Amino acid sequence: MKRKNQSTVAEFILLGFSSYPELQEQLFGVFLVVYLVTLMGNAVIIVIISLEHSLHVPMYLFLLNLSVVEVSFMAAIMPEMLVVLSTEKAKITFAGCFVQMYFILFFGGTECFLLGAMAYDRYAAICHPLSYPMIMNKGVFVRLVTFSWVSGILVATVQTTWVFSFPYCGPNEINHLFCETPPVLELACADTFLFEIYAFTGTVLIVMLPFLLILLSYIRILFAIVKMPSTTGRQKAFSTCASHLTSVTLFYGTANMTYLQPKSGYSPDTKKVMSLAYTLLTPLLNPLIYSLRNNEMKRALMKLWRRRVGSHTF
Repeated sequence: MKRKNQSTVAEFILLGFSSYPELQEQLFGVFLVVYLVTLMGNAVIIVIISLEHSLHVPMYLFLLNLSVVEVSFMAAIMPEMLVVLSTEKAKITFAGCFVQMYFILFFGGTECFLLGAMAYDRYAAICHPLSYPMIMNKGVFVRLVTFSWVSGILVATVQTTWVFSFPYCGPNEINHLFCETPPVLELACADTFLFEIYAFTGTVLIVMLPFLLILLSYIRILFAIVKMPSTTGRQKAFSTCASHLTSVTLFYGTANMTYLQPKSGYSPDTKKVMSLAYTLLTPLLNPLIYSLRNNEMKRALMKLWRRRVGSHTF
């Protein structure tokens, strides 16, 4: 490719569901409601855990970090997605597309490692309850959280920089709702084979290593639960894990379908729908999963509510 043609694309056009204009109008309203409910749900979790000192333990502090990631992840995607759904062809600058992809990868990668750290925390609490305070002390917690966030930064920096180092000389229409790596890469005017090998390998490592940690943790947890003599103990242990397992299934299941699929495996419209599954469903359902199934969260919410109502009474 000649050098003069390598910088002709200054902006991209996100097509969204422009071939179904009547669908776009309906989706705009649905996604706006989903966005607002997601922000509110995760904000409630952040506020409850931040203000209730009894929840300042690793299990809930991990959840606090997860909610921050979910809110940030949605903020990186939803505003632009709503613009795409409200217009026939939404434009996004080259730099804007870079920034959006960076934060999608950053928060997505961070969430992978946070879910792995949360599984390790549950393993330590259930399989080694007596030594749990030493296994999951403040130093270990801080290192696990820091590792999760730093890993997200490294993943995003390497992958986004590499994707946008390719020349983009036209066409500039991204057949997607936001700047995700696979649809953007399809527009590159260069051989991307080496990057695709790296991306697949990197995705397997980033996704599968935490997933293997989660799998091994829950195998050990399952054996520990089975050996418990008390039915009440087994139910309590399973209850503390059920929320995390549900969240892991949602996130990893939908993300794997998007990033580990063959190039020609699905139609563009199918890929868009699968992307929506992990960009919308997981952040939306996580607050419900973790709060409705958790008695301590519900008690903390009621405590804060009574405290607030009481303060306004006098």
